[in-house]
Amino acid sequence: MAGMAEVVVVGGGVAGLGTALALGRDGHRVTVLERDSTPLPPDPDAAFDWDRRGAPQVRHSHAFLARLRNLLRDRYPDVLADLLAAGATEIDIEEMLPVGMDRTPHPGDDDLVLLACRRTTYEWVLRRSALADGEHVTFRDGVVVRGLLVEHGRVVGVQTDAGEVRAHVVVAANGRRSTLPAWLDAAGLGPMPEEEEDTGIVYWSRFYRLLDPDVRPHVDGPIAGDLGYLKLAVFQGDNGTFSVTLATNSDDEAMRALGHDPAFDAAVQHLVPIAPWVDPAISEPITGIHPMARLLNRWRDPVLDGVPVAPGLHAVGDASVCTNPLYGRGCSLAMVQATLLADVLREHPDDLVAQALALDEATRRELRPWYKAAVVADARNRRVASGEAGDEEAFLSSILRDGLLPATRTDPVVFRAFLRTFNLLDPPERVMTDPDVMARVMAVYQDRGNREPAPPLGPERDDLLQVMA
Repeated sequence: MAGMAEVVVVGGGVAGLGTALALGRDGHRVTVLERDSTPLPPDPDAAFDWDRRGAPQVRHSHAFLARLRNLLRDRYPDVLADLLAAGATEIDIEEMLPVGMDRTPHPGDDDLVLLACRRTTYEWVLRRSALADGEHVTFRDGVVVRGLLVEHGRVVGVQTDAGEVRAHVVVAANGRRSTLPAWLDAAGLGPMPEEEEDTGIVYWSRFYRLLDPDVRPHVDGPIAGDLGYLKLAVFQGDNGTFSVTLATNSDDEAMRALGHDPAFDAAVQHLVPIAPWVDPAISEPITGIHPMARLLNRWRDPVLDGVPVAPGLHAVGDASVCTNPLYGRGCSLAMVQATLLADVLREHPDDLVAQALALDEATRRELRPWYKAAVVADARNRRVASGEAGDEEAFLSSILRDGLLPATRTDPVVFRAFLRTFNLLDPPERVMTDPDVMARVMAVYQDRGNREPAPPLGPERDDLLQVMA
């Protein structure tokens, strides 16, 4: 390999483009193979019309968390600048502070900045950035990868519908639908250990455009919420766009009516955080309603008993680790993992086994805690919703509902601690293990009987079903 590698990246979405950007800037020669025919459009709005049958989630809500924004700031500042020039905006702590909270700055506030952006705009900028240096990155769309090329127990390329493409390193970045385990079986490699848990939810998203991009609705409080039977959120986008996502339990057949325009439109008008955004005097819908089902938490392990399953092959993004998309971590963790891969190849340029082991260790350190947190939270939420939670889980749920969430609306320390965890800046357990934060949370919890209940964010389930009918 002699330091600089020939790399084939399978998949031209967020994970694949992030990998191409990171490896190309390290001097590797990268060929990205994307199955969808997606010529680069001239602007973000044209990119929103990309035909992405291989990635149906592109027209769903996406979060671009502070960890991703900070990674771009520190490692790829030109990409961040290009995103802002393309219409993305930064949402800083000042904008996120609840009404009435002390606005005195705290150390670390400069890191608590999210990006408001559509997924397609992010991909558009990322592709332009990756391809800016044509010497190192080539993008081939409309190419379907059929399997792996293997010689002497190592992966040496891929077989496509247009022939063989050989490489020193192959990166599977082809998303949550990746058939990577089947490729390994067909090539005589594997098995690849895999953990999989259904999230138990289904959701629907719709995009809107503000009639005046400089006029947003006035909303006191968060633009997200949980009614128990329904989760809801507004995601700000670029160039005056935003999206609304509603999620229900996957076994709630009646709520699947949300997939139809009249029912969805009626529902959002009765949800307190969302109604001001979808007021016809403020915005208009620009898409239909896009469903997303069979949502998984999944972990694929490239190392079995200390031995790489397929030397020469790496997986990044959802092909490697999936978490519940409601938590909004996918794009951020994909870019983190792509950058980890670049660091690993720089450290072990000619040792495929060392590469696999090092990437596995880094992925377990940086991504595994968030995968486990998603699995635990989803399982707890299902048991609480069904009434099957034990005493300890029910007590924890009560603390979260009547202690942590109210404290985030009044206590600047708890608010920042929650935001730092939500934005992947602190470990997932930090809020519940920090003595100062938990003392503040428990003080609010102990006072729960002395305060007025928070106003409801929407109607009861039966009442919402009636207005949807």
